[in-house]
Amino acid sequence: MNAFQNAQRGALASLPMIVGGLPFGLLFGSLAAANDLSIWFAIAMSSIVFAGSAQFVALGLIAADAPLWVIVLTTFVVNLRHILYAADMLRFVKHLPLKLRLIMGFGLIDETYAAVRPMYDMGSADRSNGHQVYLGSFLSFYLMWNITTVIGALAGEYIPGISEWGLEFAMVATFIGIITPYLKSVPYWGAFAVALVASILLKDMPNHLGLIVSTLLAVVIGYSLDRLSGANKKGATTNV
Repeated sequence: MNAFQNAQRGALASLPMIVGGLPFGLLFGSLAAANDLSIWFAIAMSSIVFAGSAQFVALGLIAADAPLWVIVLTTFVVNLRHILYAADMLRFVKHLPLKLRLIMGFGLIDETYAAVRPMYDMGSADRSNGHQVYLGSFLSFYLMWNITTVIGALAGEYIPGISEWGLEFAMVATFIGIITPYLKSVPYWGAFAVALVASILLKDMPNHLGLIVSTLLAVVIGYSLDRLSGANKKGATTNV
């Protein structure tokens, strides 16, 4: 297959999540308009930041007049998971030129990782063509996200109350679809449970700091359980 065909495969693999992300992009644009932010602000965030959950978090903090350091720290913590994605993908892309890897790093979102990463395990992507599949997924999401942001921002100005239509459920549904396949071990379930409980108990913390604390607690618990599981397996092997 040539590069274009591989890119098509990446786009097709991403299609279900692209469809699920349509309301997500419309909602972001409409919320920006509802908070009296210009359409250019919304476009700039979607084209330069290109991180859905972080954009929503930042938008909420901006609307609440949160201090700049809180906005920066919160969005940083929210995006920490991308470090894990990048570390996992490194073995497949480390032979590629730096400029190409920088582009791929910019496009490393939850949906593209969820769509492309399994293709390496199944053999439909490898070190020679995986980056082409990846770019097809990334570019399709990027195009969808920016188009829906513009439509949402325009609609937010002309359709009163669009931000109250419940479109934010698309974000929840998307992340449920991404996370569910990974809930197969104790560390994942531990991190999931801690994040769920902590986010509810700490939801009233000022400046949405409960989100930061919940995320950090989930990471610590998940990491600790993973290390404990690894140590137990090593001990069992040694005893045998």
